[in-house]
Amino acid sequence: MGSFEWTQLLNPEFYINLKVSGVPIGIYVVLFIVFAETGLFAGFFLPGDSLLFLSGIYSTELTSTLFTINSDFLNLVVLSSMIATAGILGNTFGYWFGAKSGYYLYNKKDTFWFKKKYLIESRIFFEKHGGRAIIFARFVPIIRTFAPIVAGIVSMEKKKFMFYNIVSSFLWAFTLIFAGHYLYDLFLTKFDIDLKAHIEFIVLGIVAITTVPLVLNYLKKRTGTKDGQEEA
Repeated sequence: MGSFEWTQLLNPEFYINLKVSGVPIGIYVVLFIVFAETGLFAGFFLPGDSLLFLSGIYSTELTSTLFTINSDFLNLVVLSSMIATAGILGNTFGYWFGAKSGYYLYNKKDTFWFKKKYLIESRIFFEKHGGRAIIFARFVPIIRTFAPIVAGIVSMEKKKFMFYNIVSSFLWAFTLIFAGHYLYDLFLTKFDIDLKAHIEFIVLGIVAITTVPLVLNYLKKRTGTKDGQEEA
């Protein structure tokens, strides 16, 4: 076993293949990360989309820790359902946390684990898109973590929140996990390219794609602010 390096924490593959005393615990770590990244404000820095995509590539290894499923398709369905459930529970906890501590969060000073600007950006995002923000937020890093908390703060109707929560969780999990699995098969069979040998590029690509909305939003706000100052 090689020596541990802190940079490994930025690689989703590290969590998926994690072992303790030779026993694989990747599936448990993945489920916890999904819960934390979708419900705990301290989880905004954890890998989300790239973790699910890679989970699709390593679907057999992950589920074999718990049980053996001979059907490849059924294996993906079970894994996606487990991860979607973790996401539902995470969002539900975030909603409850927001409902109970909204005032405290808005008056809390910034720390390494908490940035109030993310909370404010998520609220603006939420107010713009309404209930659909819960679905959109699943596919946007950082916003994904704070959207359910904001939903709790603004007292979104529980039944409405749970509907969007469940729909978004299953869409997010099934889309990324199935995409990871079948794209891996496609590249391997059609182009003889093993995506497992290019994990770094996959992670960087997904991070780039998913952060584009955040960057564009930031540039739009910055441009708007400059225009407003020039007019003044």
